[in-house]
Amino acid sequence: MGIFTRFRDIVSSNINVMLDRAEDPEKMIKLMIREMEDTLIEIKAACAGVMAGGKKVERQLDEIDTRARYWEEKAALAVNKGRDDLARDALIEKRRYIRRKSALEDELHELHLMVEGYQEDIRQLEEKLKSAREKQRLLVQRHIHARKKKRAQEEIRRFDSSEVMFKFDDFESRIERMESEADLINYGKKTTLEEELDKLSVDDEIEAELQALKEPVKENLDSSAV
Repeated sequence: MGIFTRFRDIVSSNINVMLDRAEDPEKMIKLMIREMEDTLIEIKAACAGVMAGGKKVERQLDEIDTRARYWEEKAALAVNKGRDDLARDALIEKRRYIRRKSALEDELHELHLMVEGYQEDIRQLEEKLKSAREKQRLLVQRHIHARKKKRAQEEIRRFDSSEVMFKFDDFESRIERMESEADLINYGKKTTLEEELDKLSVDDEIEAELQALKEPVKENLDSSAV
């Protein structure tokens, strides 16, 4: 496939449609970018060759101008010397260079048009390449996101499995059992504060009973004293 055929195919292609139809979009976009880069290199090389040709023609035109002026000066000299025959021959040489100059100017114009065409092709191809690279960047991001999402879904399914849930339930039961055992260690034991408060209650009860026992004795003593 020639460079210009490839260029036309690339520029006219719809990247989105091609990627949608591709079995492996990432591989497809890599191939497209490589093709664009290779074509761009070839077009730039061709453009550089045409530009070099234009420079060569410009040098030839400068040389022709120099030679045309030379023969014009010789024709003037011959006239001054009364040698019209030599002046006529000199003018013929000048005309030959002038005709050659006209042909070269036409060639230079065509070369300039070719350079402009190449530069436009390069611009279009670079825009297409930029678009393709952006598509590649988005595809890579989507691939990374999809891979992470797939891994996350696999982890969710794994944790949702009955085996894993049974392990969690078993672990939770073991923790609850340990908590219950810890509570039983201190079950029935009172704190120092509780013990002190209980003693105060007991002392009050004893004092009340003691006073109750003393009351009859006190009454008998009071009666005897009367």
